[in-house]
Amino acid sequence: MKKIDVFSARDLRNNASNLIKDAEKGALSLITKHGHPMILAIPFNQQLVELGVNKSMALHLYSHKLLTLAKAAKVAEVSISDFLEILKGTSINVVDYPADEIEADLENIL
Repeated sequence: MKKIDVFSARDLRNNASNLIKDAEKGALSLITKHGHPMILAIPFNQQLVELGVNKSMALHLYSHKLLTLAKAAKVAEVSISDFLEILKGTSINVVDYPADEIEADLENIL
């Protein structure tokens, strides 16, 4: 799945089907006008219904490594600890840190 597609208003007229396909796959899409963001298309799904726009968008952007944990919490309009609680109910990894890097860091600490 793509992280986010960007369509100009002109492209949108010709590629509306691509926007719909992206939404069906759960992807966000950004529509621009004269190079400036105008519309953020967020797929309508159960997560959006249960959590609302801000939290749903924050989860999506965090899961695709487009936002840090702190910035995702800010987008979600919750504290970092509350955002971590939201993450518990998902399959999104909170820490995405390769094991070999953890071992190297531990060796450097000791």
